[in-house]
Amino acid sequence: MENKLKVGVLGATGMVGQKYIHLLEDHPWFEVTYVAASPRSAGKTYEQATEGRWAMNKPIPKNVKDLMVHDASKVEEAKECDFVFSAVEMEKDQIKAIENEYAKNNIPVVSNNSAHRWTENVPMLIPEINHPHIEIIKDQKQANGWDKGFVVVKPNCSLQSYITPIYALQNAGYEIKEIILTTLQAISGAGKTFDTFPEILDNVIPNIGGEEEKTEEEPHKILGKMENGKIVNDESIKISSTTTRVPASDGHMACVSVKFGDKKPTLEEIRKIWEEFKSVPQELELPFAPKKAITYNEDEYRPQTKLDRDNDKGMTVTVGRLRPCNVFDIRYVGLSHNTIRGAAGGGILNAELLKAKGYFD
Repeated sequence: MENKLKVGVLGATGMVGQKYIHLLEDHPWFEVTYVAASPRSAGKTYEQATEGRWAMNKPIPKNVKDLMVHDASKVEEAKECDFVFSAVEMEKDQIKAIENEYAKNNIPVVSNNSAHRWTENVPMLIPEINHPHIEIIKDQKQANGWDKGFVVVKPNCSLQSYITPIYALQNAGYEIKEIILTTLQAISGAGKTFDTFPEILDNVIPNIGGEEEKTEEEPHKILGKMENGKIVNDESIKISSTTTRVPASDGHMACVSVKFGDKKPTLEEIRKIWEEFKSVPQELELPFAPKKAITYNEDEYRPQTKLDRDNDKGMTVTVGRLRPCNVFDIRYVGLSHNTIRGAAGGGILNAELLKAKGYFD
């Protein structure tokens, strides 16, 4: 594609913002031309603003390192952007206000933040699951009086490890009644490295504030239906979660037990459903879409965080240990890369879907 869309990254100096910058290098459709952060970083080059803080395993892309960092609150300075990725670190009310301001000024927002996840006319996207929800953008624009601008968000990073296999089973005609899961979440989900989070070494922390509610509640919106200009939650699945922080750098794992309705698939049928599952991102061959939305590993000791988090560009959900459950019907282990599929990579895939469907035209 010769004429790439001009993309901005809000919160570009933070961990997720850096991951956007890293992953967007050489993207076939998008080019980062604008970076913004807090007022203390504004006026510096991106290289200067991230000095001593660049956490990626590759150098800052050449086309970005000399860009001047803007104040993210000065929306008018982003007027040349075709859209922006939002990874700003502020209070929720501030995030919601600034994302709305960009949308009001004809700049679509693809957000990594939680501020708009429960706004009734804002789609919370996992493109393999609820891609039709982007159709509510027209209602969002109308309700707010916006022209070209809109807001789309992605869900919490912990969901990616288990909800796509659940949806694949639902999509194949099997009713899911109840889910109990425990997540084992990497420290990068807290914006930490081992150098900045020494207390995690030789340790497991049995609670992550706010994560259990997100893991239990956000699937209801993702699996919901659009009615009268808003997304109505699907409350049919009862979900109970325990979220833990473990000493892994990247990769969120979930140990999941599932209870079906009256119709129950065999283990062989489940493996077949997972192996064959594909959706719109695969059909459209979006650049960041994994070839397989779900990858099953037959090894009884897999998936492993260190070995499997980077499968298929870090964008597939790797599943293993499918077996009967002594209390429910089945249990399995799921794994996804939290800062790629669960954060910046998921945001990029959302933007690719929007581009392919004409929402940036």
